[in-house]
Order: sequence, then structure tokens, then C-alpha cells
Amino acid sequence: MTRLLAAILAACLAAPALAQSPELGEAAKGMIGTWDLSNAARDKKCSVTFKSERAGAALALALDPACTALFPLTRDVVAWKFPPDDLLYLLDAKGKALIEFSEAEDGVYEAPTPGLGVLFLQRPGAASGPAPIKPEQLAGAWALKRGEGKPLCLFALTAAASQDGFTLTAQPGCDAGIAKLGLTQWRIDNGQLVLIPGTGEPWRFEEIDDVTWRRLPDRPDQLTLVKQ
Repeated sequence: MTRLLAAILAACLAAPALAQSPELGEAAKGMIGTWDLSNAARDKKCSVTFKSERAGAALALALDPACTALFPLTRDVVAWKFPPDDLLYLLDAKGKALIEFSEAEDGVYEAPTPGLGVLFLQRPGAASGPAPIKPEQLAGAWALKRGEGKPLCLFALTAAASQDGFTLTAQPGCDAGIAKLGLTQWRIDNGQLVLIPGTGEPWRFEEIDDVTWRRLPDRPDQLTLVKQ
């Protein structure tokens, strides 16, 4: 009886320790250690260290202090999880996913993030990731659309340099609200496509796929640029 009680007591004492060492899937194990967090242009970069210790219902991580200045959304990130056959999530203290990464290629993870463009995770010293977007890649005909409706305006983007970027030509027949903006220039800024009006704030778009960009920030009447 004494040995039985001792065994039960030992098991009870061991339980909390076991809870601190959750089993990790292969993908999660591969994340343990330090990674570079950067924007698409890679002119902003800080480090993230993924840990195997538990943080609430998820796992702990440590952010380089520079991260919160470069990427304000990371200010509330305190934990992470990477379920099998799922996305890599960066979480706040309540377990809410603030950033969701998918694997773009072997060892490189990307997360389209409203207000920040596409963020990347990769090991320090690894290849520099996707090459910066060149103006020639975006030159051509584009349609500005709201939802699945008819185009509000058709634009021709060229790689010809202008005062603040490159030349943009709006085709006849544009919606009056778009035409009055006097859009004549565009540029690439930190991986975002920027349309420059005659007056007022530039319109920023982030890449969704090879032919679709959405305006930032997200809004109910979401506008997209679709390559023709």
C-alpha cells in the first residue's frame, strides 16, 4: 500500500512538468529557434525566437524589441502555434491569431498582413527570399474594380520614369469619382503598389496573387486592381 501511494504521489507531481512539454508536430519542431521577420522589400527586419516552452495553451516566443517599432502589429504577439497541416499562427495573450503564415517555399513563410503588406519569415543567413518586384513586372493594363462588378476604371501602367515614380494613364470612361483624382503616376513602395493622385493621399495596394492587388486598409467597399 505504501508503494502504491508513493507511485500515485509521484505521478501527480510529474503531471505539471509533463504539461510544460507538449508534443510538437514535425512542422512545429522545425520552427524552434531564431528566424528573421521582414517585409517584402527586406528593408525592415527583426528577429523572432520560437520556443518549445508552453505559454498558456500555445507556445512561447521572444521578439526582438525592434519588431514592435518596425511592425506595430507584433506589439501584442506573445505566443505561437503550428498545428499539423495548418498555418503558423502568431497569437496575442488571449490566443487570438494576429498574423497567419503559410509556407511559400521550403524554409520561407509569408503572411499577407493588412497595413503592412506581405511579411516573411526565414532563417538568418538563408537566401534573401523572393526578389523585389520590378516595375517591368507590373507594367501593362489594369482594371480597378469593386467586388465582382464592372471595372470602375482601366489604367495603363508603364515602366517609364516620372517625377515621383512611373507613368500611369487612365483610359477614357473612368468612373467620375476616380477620374477626378487625376491619377497619372505610380510606384512600388515596400512591396506595395502605390497609385499617386494629383492631390490627396496616395492609394496603396498589397499583392494577393500574381494578378490581383487589394487596396489598403481593408474596407467594406473593397477595391482591387486586376491585371488584364
